Amino acid sequence: MGICPVCNGFEELKIACPTCGSAATDRGRMMDFYDDYSAYMPIDQMKLEDGYRNDLVKEQCPHYVKCDHCGYETAYFIQE
Repeated sequence: MGICPVCNGFEELKIACPTCGSAATDRGRMMDFYDDYSAYMPIDQMKLEDGYRNDLVKEQCPHYVKCDHCGYETAYFIQE
């Protein structure tokens, strides 16, 4: 089991929006937005239920990324 360098503060996620080129903002782990208690569930358990293929096997952490300029939003996978 790896650890996400962004979630743990080792790195900062800086990416440009593919639609407009503005800076996109990392809003956190996708699984934290599922329901009131998902942020408190074991990460590997949530990866089995998050709907993304192989993020557990590939040791990737899906983050919710949104552009504040144009509203583009996507899942961005960070290697753990």
